[in-house]
Amino acid sequence: MEQRLVTVHEQEIYLTVKEFDILALLIMNPNRVFTYELIMDLVWNEDYTYYSRKAINNHVSNLRKKLKVRPDDSDYIKSVTGIGYKFALP
Repeated sequence: MEQRLVTVHEQEIYLTVKEFDILALLIMNPNRVFTYELIMDLVWNEDYTYYSRKAINNHVSNLRKKLKVRPDDSDYIKSVTGIGYKFALP
């Protein structure tokens, strides 16, 4: 956390500030479902009404692509339809 460093299979993964903050939030609370509104509040510290779910979806989509270093890697960020996201080990 202090170095804001993410590695997958010993390979450093470069994340944007928001991508890292979303990932850290989810990883530090495994299996907890975070609503779009709560992610916006905790990561952006702003009112959710000024942004759309699409902004969060885009960041999570980018995160998934970056974390999937190998084709057989699991997707650890799970969608909870209509609600938000959670981090879950397979």
